[in-house]
Amino acid sequence: PFLAAIGILCLALGAGAAGAINMWFDRDIDSVMKRTMNRPLPLGRIEPDDALGFGVILSILSVMMMGLALNWMAAALLAAANLFYVFVYTVWLKRSTPQNIVIGGAAGAFPPMIGWAMATGDISAFPVLLFAIIFFWTPPHFWALSLFANEDYKRAKIPMMSVTAGAKSTKIQMLVYTLILLPITLAPWALGYSSAVYGLIASALSGFFVYTAIKVLRSDDLKDARVMFGYSVFYLFALFLALMIG
Repeated sequence: PFLAAIGILCLALGAGAAGAINMWFDRDIDSVMKRTMNRPLPLGRIEPDDALGFGVILSILSVMMMGLALNWMAAALLAAANLFYVFVYTVWLKRSTPQNIVIGGAAGAFPPMIGWAMATGDISAFPVLLFAIIFFWTPPHFWALSLFANEDYKRAKIPMMSVTAGAKSTKIQMLVYTLILLPITLAPWALGYSSAVYGLIASALSGFFVYTAIKVLRSDDLKDARVMFGYSVFYLFALFLALMIG
């Protein structure tokens, strides 16, 4: 239990470090977006150099502590996740392509693999499957947000799908991803990694996620996008909770 707590702490520190560096790099666009203008850097509560130094030191600390306390496979994955989030997503993809969330979402899908490596010291098919669940969940989750925060992204000149392709195309792709996600969430049960209890819960949760995407596609009311975004957060939490139970 003590080592598990240390591992979770390292994950939290690593995520916080990547977030701090992200906010340092994006402080110019954060200041013009309603969703982010109250962050510490746009408000001038923290100096940019302090934020960068904090993020870099915290990132190194989290990786080193993970390696020394648990194992270097988990530490390497944590380092890869942070580097991917900072350099691939934040620096490169976010401001250059509407596929920013699709490819960049890989960074947020690393934690189950890191957790698996923490416990076992290696990587097998099951944690890769968990990675895939979060990877395919990320686009509809963030695109739902982008629909009702579209003006923010326009002001910041961020090429989100809703800005470059329009709401209709974004909604269609959201539905496609939820349909792809449904069988992936059932794979742990189908492959024998979990019980039928998980399979039933995952079917209900994923089915309703598809329903919210259909409702968003058929409606021009941004309230539906907000509902889908809110449900997507609960959905991922409930899905992994069911996986633990089942």
